[in-house]
Amino acid sequence: MKNRKLVAALLAAALTLSLAACGGNAVSGSSEPAPSATPSSSAAPEGSAPSAAGEPVKIGILQLMEHDALDAAYQGFVDGLAEAGYKDGEQIKIDFQNAQGEQANCQTIADKFVSDKVDLVLAIATPAAQAMANATQDIPILVTAVTDPADAKLVASNEAPGGNVTGTSDMNPVEAQMKLLKQLVPDAKNVGMLYNSSEANSKLQVDMAKSYAADLGLTCTDYTVSNANEIQQVVESAIGKVDAFYAPTDNVIANGMATVSMVTEPANIPVICGEEGMVNNGGTATFGLSYYNLGKLTATQAVDILTGKSKPAEMPILYLTDCVLAINEASCEKMGVAIPQELKDQLAAQ
Repeated sequence: MKNRKLVAALLAAALTLSLAACGGNAVSGSSEPAPSATPSSSAAPEGSAPSAAGEPVKIGILQLMEHDALDAAYQGFVDGLAEAGYKDGEQIKIDFQNAQGEQANCQTIADKFVSDKVDLVLAIATPAAQAMANATQDIPILVTAVTDPADAKLVASNEAPGGNVTGTSDMNPVEAQMKLLKQLVPDAKNVGMLYNSSEANSKLQVDMAKSYAADLGLTCTDYTVSNANEIQQVVESAIGKVDAFYAPTDNVIANGMATVSMVTEPANIPVICGEEGMVNNGGTATFGLSYYNLGKLTATQAVDILTGKSKPAEMPILYLTDCVLAINEASCEKMGVAIPQELKDQLAAQ
């Protein structure tokens, strides 16, 4: 695997999911998930894992920062590999590196993985993926928690990546999330779009949300931050101007949800979030995918690469379509937000 050449660049098309589309367990982008596999002691083709008697496969994991969603994606990936027979310290050796939200750290870690000649890299979140893709066109790179790899210039297309990068998208059902906002806040007219202006994937989701919001008779206003230190001031500036906030799967906002809720909850302003971890940390509600399951889905791609079954260039970006409803009932009670019976029934049925 060490001297293998794979060409670079993958590209992605945004996946718009509705409430109904997220009700099943289907995976879009592949005819079937990769089967579980364990390293073989027999001779293996180029690109496969070393034999049981050889050196463990070296896997570098570059994570942008710590927050619930990214942490869950990491854990799902590791657990998925273990279930397939690739256990850390045995068949594989994982080098986990956290960039602490700094782009410069992402590049330094990416260069380290290239220097260390790792056999495979998992890059968690778009800035981490971009740094890793810029560092090598040879080492297979899997990305996850990236909304649109094509839009992020990581692949030639989501359907046919064409280079050394592939992985999974965390495109959430934005339309369903806007409908959820309208269900929980039926009298809402003005919605604040809360996100980091430098995250391209956040802007992509916000643009989609604005389109769906218009169909629901909602007016949207951007409230952007460039770093976590700006969150409180920006959210406070919206008090009295918005009836609710929408926050996509934005890393800066996800990491600062406690600060967001510190302002919004006393002001009785619900926050519809991009994913469940944000709800757990103070948001009001979401209808979205499981990042743990997303990590496990990415592990199936890693197994295909390690066993030589496929190469990144030939592996389309995969999507989860199994979504869950999450509502912060305690927060709703404090803000006087009535949870419709149909949503209570959906929560009970999950």
